[in-house]
Amino acid sequence: MIFRSVVFDLILRKGKPDNSEMLLFLSGEVLKNLNKFYKRKEIQRLGAENGLDARLFHQAFISFRKYIMESSSVSADLHIILNDICCDAGHVDDLFPFFLRHAKQIFPMLDCMDDLRKISDLRLPPNWYPEARAIQRKIIFHAGPTNSGKTFHAIQRFLSAKSGVYCGPLKLLAHEIFQKSNDANVPCDLVTGEERVYANEDARQATHIACTIEMCSTNTPYEVAVIDEIQMIRDPARGWAWTRALLGLCAEEIHVCGEAAAIELVTELMYTTGEEVEVRNYERLTPLTVLDYALESLDNLQPGDCIVCFSKNDIYSVSRQIEARGLECAVIYGSLPPGTKLEQAKKFNDPDDPCKILVATDAIGMGLNLCIKRIIFNSIIKPNINEKGEKEIDLITTSQALQISGRAGRYGSSFKRGEVTTMHRDDLPQLKEILSEPVRPVKAAGLHPTAEQIEMFAYHLPDATLSNLIDIFVSLSQVDGLYFVCNIDDFKFLADMIQHIPLNLRSRYVFCTAPLNRKEPFVCTTLLKFARQFSRNEPLTFDWLCRHTKWPLAPPKNIKELVHLEAVHDVFDLYLWLSYRFMDMFPDAVLVRDIQKKLDNIIQIGVCNITRLIRASQSGAAPGAAVAVSEEFPLSRTKRDTRVMSDLQGAKSTVQLPTAVEAPEERRAKSLKAYRSAARREDLKTHGRGSLADRLLREGLLTQEMLRQLESEWQVQHRNGRYGPSSKRDDQNSSKEMGKKKK
Repeated sequence: MIFRSVVFDLILRKGKPDNSEMLLFLSGEVLKNLNKFYKRKEIQRLGAENGLDARLFHQAFISFRKYIMESSSVSADLHIILNDICCDAGHVDDLFPFFLRHAKQIFPMLDCMDDLRKISDLRLPPNWYPEARAIQRKIIFHAGPTNSGKTFHAIQRFLSAKSGVYCGPLKLLAHEIFQKSNDANVPCDLVTGEERVYANEDARQATHIACTIEMCSTNTPYEVAVIDEIQMIRDPARGWAWTRALLGLCAEEIHVCGEAAAIELVTELMYTTGEEVEVRNYERLTPLTVLDYALESLDNLQPGDCIVCFSKNDIYSVSRQIEARGLECAVIYGSLPPGTKLEQAKKFNDPDDPCKILVATDAIGMGLNLCIKRIIFNSIIKPNINEKGEKEIDLITTSQALQISGRAGRYGSSFKRGEVTTMHRDDLPQLKEILSEPVRPVKAAGLHPTAEQIEMFAYHLPDATLSNLIDIFVSLSQVDGLYFVCNIDDFKFLADMIQHIPLNLRSRYVFCTAPLNRKEPFVCTTLLKFARQFSRNEPLTFDWLCRHTKWPLAPPKNIKELVHLEAVHDVFDLYLWLSYRFMDMFPDAVLVRDIQKKLDNIIQIGVCNITRLIRASQSGAAPGAAVAVSEEFPLSRTKRDTRVMSDLQGAKSTVQLPTAVEAPEERRAKSLKAYRSAARREDLKTHGRGSLADRLLREGLLTQEMLRQLESEWQVQHRNGRYGPSSKRDDQNSSKEMGKKKK
């Protein structure tokens, strides 16, 4: 090792050490001087001048120190410098040239840092769209709450224009505008990531297009463009698509629809393009009332009620309890195919159908027209993804609460007014407070590196993996205060997953942008197989896909099979998405679309019999076990999660509970913390079959079956006196009471 060589030279200069501790002492001298080098402000400044920011500087030093302490051979000049420093004949600053040379070996981009910084400079996104900058666009912001008619007015202008494009966040919304336009005798094409439907039989492009926002063209000129749900420009994963549409669409008029919270940001963004924003404000068309009482029991359900849950387990539990009362209910949640969602919505809306209750997740917040009289929040706690890509549990935001609540009392439905409440009494004051708060303003717009930018990075760094290229791009990127770089964790996950497969960079980039849920193992495995087959230049045929998915498939017999069918539907979506990007390699899109429609019908059968599937799942499980269902994204322990779990464990613990972690300032005032603290204390007072049991049930951590088993076990242990002195006294008192009754 190098430090042993240094030590040997020092021994020759200073004489033989008295004992072996001298070796350790001198190795410590090398480490001490290296750490002194690391802490020097002058060295850090020189590092920054050569492209080493604080993070890269630290990583380079760790590697450099390991190299010196563990390498068996180093250059003679470095060897001499280290000897001189340890003998006080040199200065630690003399190490910098060797450190920089080592840093350039592990970070090759340092040699071309100026070029890379120019490529990753994201401070002027408007300049990326010269066609849009060449025209003077008129920007009209339609601002208002749900059910205010803001999108209706924008669509009327879209239909009256000579040409137009509608950009929405969901396939369902794009499909709805596609239908409305063609029903109004305005030929309109449908364009989504997985589907192209032409209004003209000869497949000529129509003058109007309804598309998902990622699919809009920034090169095609239009008279009118509509950008729906503009507040999603702040979305940590998809916000870049709204930014691209807002800055890049070549339309004479841009009609932007969404929450008033986005007005200020849109105005500032348009100021940088030299375009003014006209704001048109709308009020809700029907009254919406927050009730003064909670539902408390499913026995109090009424026709037109919608119970909103934030997990599949809650959906399954609530729907089974409803049907146990002899009531039919429709079910809608995010991972259901669009066709199944529409069928369930149609069933619920049909006045002649006996189904009068809806159980749904917040997937009803947009994309579906529903005749809801009353929204009932089963819980006001929702899993969220934070800026680090981690899952955390927190109260729903004002924006989320308003979006969901606004679905009640839709204008034009049979219910002329909407109502909102909660399932549990202790949630109602909190819901009222959330709804009374102003919506947090949208502060910044999302950006995402393009394929062209990554290709330019790869030209300078040919040996870097795609995941590393993305990391380097984000670390070097510069944005101003109006923008942020979107979360790239899903992209990196897919990049790492297919890294070992030989693909050219453009194809690899396309595979990594595929819209899939990385928490679905079957879908991820399929993407891997697609990429491997693609790399061999072997087309992915219909027969191959049928073998892989074991098509044809039977209706599900339990929840696990239903979840798998939903995953297979996502696999078909993935095939169709890739077929529009690699037509030669995914040639059987028409056949796959046919079987996907059949699969949609099979899933509909399963959803219509969902309570039977739940019973089958529970009967096949161990006694007292909950139905194991994969959520939208698995729960990871975060500070808020730990707080909630401490609430649930409070009944068994006499230890003082940790103080609630303060939520972000812009989301919650201190009064909300006080409310949560009070709620926890109430839970501790009422353990047993009271509010704690209710909370366990609604959080999906306990089933009715488990609750009955716990009650039975508690009674047995209570009789056997297994709860210590206090429990024995209770047993004695209970025995006395029983004796009195016998007398």
